[in-house]
Amino acid sequence: MSLAQAIPDVATKAPLVQVRDLHVSFVSREETVRAVNGVSFDLMPGEVLCIIGESGSGKSVTMRALMRLLPRKRAVITGELRVGAHDMIALDERRLSEIRGSVVSMVFQEPMTALDPVYTVGRQITETILRHQRCGRRTAWARALEILQLVRIPSPERRLHAYPHELSGGLRQRALIAMALSCRPSLLLADEPTTALDATVQIQVLILLRKLQKEFGMGLIFVTHDLGVAAQIADRVAVMYAGQIVEEGSARDVLMQPRHPYTIGMLSSTVTAEARGRDIEAIAGSPPDMRVLMQGCSFAPRCRFSVAACSTTTPEPVAVGDRHSARCIRLPETFDPAAR
Repeated sequence: MSLAQAIPDVATKAPLVQVRDLHVSFVSREETVRAVNGVSFDLMPGEVLCIIGESGSGKSVTMRALMRLLPRKRAVITGELRVGAHDMIALDERRLSEIRGSVVSMVFQEPMTALDPVYTVGRQITETILRHQRCGRRTAWARALEILQLVRIPSPERRLHAYPHELSGGLRQRALIAMALSCRPSLLLADEPTTALDATVQIQVLILLRKLQKEFGMGLIFVTHDLGVAAQIADRVAVMYAGQIVEEGSARDVLMQPRHPYTIGMLSSTVTAEARGRDIEAIAGSPPDMRVLMQGCSFAPRCRFSVAACSTTTPEPVAVGDRHSARCIRLPETFDPAAR
């Protein structure tokens, strides 16, 4: 049973995104890396889902699988990926090219590698508009100017003629957001877009993304390892570990009443004002080697609540509240949150 199946669907609208039993493996002559192992979730129209977890948990691979941006010769994708009425796995390259940018867009972590350094910002945005919308260059240029104003880039007329290296990190990220939103997509994927920014600019970008998401009525999937970012922007939170979603629920439930030991460990290792003068409770050990799938719960070797059965029994999702679910064999009867 998947996490999506364990959580009762109380919404009346059809999901914008449906992911079912997604598996992604990277195959070479030497080894096979199983990066995503049975991920399932839904995203409703206008909803913000935050996927959190430490590096190597499969967050970015899941996003790139949704966009079909993984290398075809090395990446093996199985399962179901649907964005609206589109079956993303079944689409050919021509249809994928039409959908990327118009139906689903992505904001990457590092804008200097996502933006082309030899073209101006204005040319890159107008090319996106011309590719997906029927209009002339003059109209596309006017729309590019409008979208730069919308993302609050100062002196937008001048910035349209600027090259990426002439902009600060914060302005480059806003330009990348502008490009992603230029054709008003139904779904926006944001892969840790604030990680490389300082704290003040990070907050500005988060507020901007949330504001634009509401104005456009988009679905937003936001990938981060920062719990503070998730608390600021998310409606729902999915926690990933070792290529699986181990807990999913509303942002309030997951961040205020976590039920999976991994989520509890992440929250305990987060620096807060209340923790002044106390040692941080870091999660012991290291993430598992994704080249070797272990038996039982992948988090068991690092879990302070584990019992012998955790190493032999693969946990299934357990409902612990209204649309709140977690993968742990000690839920809900034997695991007592008060024992933390």
